[in-house]
Amino acid sequence: MIKKFSVYLLFIVLMCSFISCAKFRTIESTPKEYIVFPAPPDTARIQFLTTINSSLDVAGNQSAFNKFVFGEAKPSVIVKPYGVDIRNGKMYICDIGLGGIVIIDFIEHSFEQFIPSGRGSLKLPLSCFVDKKGYLFVADGNRKQIVVFDDNGKFVHAFGEKENFKPTDVFVRDDKIWVTNVKNHKVNVYKNDSTYEFLSYFPKLANNEEGFLNQPTNISVTSDKVYVTDFGAFKIKIYNHDGTYSGAIGSYGKGFGQFVRPKGIALDKEDNLFVVDAAFENVQIFNKNKQLLMFFGGPIIGGGGMSLPAKIDIDYENIRFFEEYVAPEYTIKYLILVTNIYGNDKLNIYAYVEPKK
Repeated sequence: MIKKFSVYLLFIVLMCSFISCAKFRTIESTPKEYIVFPAPPDTARIQFLTTINSSLDVAGNQSAFNKFVFGEAKPSVIVKPYGVDIRNGKMYICDIGLGGIVIIDFIEHSFEQFIPSGRGSLKLPLSCFVDKKGYLFVADGNRKQIVVFDDNGKFVHAFGEKENFKPTDVFVRDDKIWVTNVKNHKVNVYKNDSTYEFLSYFPKLANNEEGFLNQPTNISVTSDKVYVTDFGAFKIKIYNHDGTYSGAIGSYGKGFGQFVRPKGIALDKEDNLFVVDAAFENVQIFNKNKQLLMFFGGPIIGGGGMSLPAKIDIDYENIRFFEEYVAPEYTIKYLILVTNIYGNDKLNIYAYVEPKK
């Protein structure tokens, strides 16, 4: 018995010695490579920070000793991400492969696969939005409703027209909820209170008029404008809050400022418009005068590329969780999140950067 114990003790000592040596072994360091757009010698505007694919990217890897002794726990993964939103340290990812929402809490370092049942069950969660109260609004294309959960994940309500309704995106601003409805070629507007009352829709135009929406798929709302991706017209169409058409950005083609498969859109505080194109596998940026500023991404070759990107989100509030990734000569102005349906990089996190003063 004593001999067996001695052998076991020796084994533990050797293992600890091995892990200690591995941990403190001196290696030659090499300068870290940072991926920026545009590439040098041009001034960098966008930096690729990191990617998130599973719970290991949030909670961290197990130690070598724990893996050896206790075995390696199977991580939870992102399957096919589509919509994304982030608020108060929590990221919400609509996973159409999972049939639910991946919730990442950067404060608690947790990764949850939220698959509600009963009245809150989801079929095809395409897009989501979290309002100031922490309520989660999910546009479900197959359920054909907007499904609402409170800040504890409890089902609150589901709404949408009984006929001619298929929501593809949802955006909440102030006292209104804006929904792209690919079935009736409109944007539906609802009251953001306990009634979720239908208020109106737009555009009220014939299909031969310029502002008509052929296939509205994505939406972003500013203080005075509503931007809608018209997938069928290869344009981003712009409306006033009352639904009046005010112009468009883009056209069909493979040139700069053109689109083939436009999808997710987002705007920064200067009204610069970011447009995902799933065909080009990049994001193009336009200023408020509709001029193309630059693009970033591209098919995956190393880090920072994209593989059938779908949605984009811009965030100013959660920079602190990603500052460790930024190049030392830059500061982050805001974060840019892009989902990839395929490939190994499911959620890419970029930053709009500025040189340190």
